[in-house]
Amino acid sequence: MLNDFLEIALSLVAALAAGSLIGLERTYHGRPAGFRTHALVCVASALLMLVSVYQWRWFVGTPLEAIRTDPTRMAQGIMTGIGFLGAGVIFKEGATVRGLTTAASIWITAALGILFGVGFYDTAILGTVLALGALAGFRRFERRMPVQVFANIRVCFPRDRAPDTEAMTALLAEHGFSVSAIHHALLEGRTYEYRTVVRTDRQARLDRLSKTLLDRDDVVDFAIEPTAD
Repeated sequence: MLNDFLEIALSLVAALAAGSLIGLERTYHGRPAGFRTHALVCVASALLMLVSVYQWRWFVGTPLEAIRTDPTRMAQGIMTGIGFLGAGVIFKEGATVRGLTTAASIWITAALGILFGVGFYDTAILGTVLALGALAGFRRFERRMPVQVFANIRVCFPRDRAPDTEAMTALLAEHGFSVSAIHHALLEGRTYEYRTVVRTDRQARLDRLSKTLLDRDDVVDFAIEPTAD
């Protein structure tokens, strides 16, 4: 009985430590689900798996040969249920979807809790190291690797001073953007709006375009929304 308690305590403490480490990384970067959330997710997953692994402890008076355990069902239930918590940290801000990495970190934290709960300490510790490496180490790698930047651009002109489509395409091309298609809209009969999605390989070009539009006296309104994850 004492050995069982020590094994259970070790599983829970290890799950708490792993969840806390991943949560600290998320908290440091100001994410909505941080230290306490990840710690609780990992411990809760370990607790639920321990309930499944040690079923004979609460089937008092039942012959051991009559107990049929299937811990994989509990694991499936945990990973299914954790999706609701992960979905809660994903939100859309303008044209940008944020929180996907935090949702993935919650998901892997639940998986680590399951591993600690069933006693796969070596695999769980390796998974924790890899998860922290992906969250912290890959961030620096992402900043250095070449990427394509996409942005939604909206520009409004007075109806009688709006440039034609060719002129608008040329303006964007001068700033190094590739244009997929330009959409037109007449707003309340007075303002002519262009909307398009552009692609470039340099984030700084968005700032240059913003400065150009800001200096033009024929631009009534504009918005530049990067669509980065």
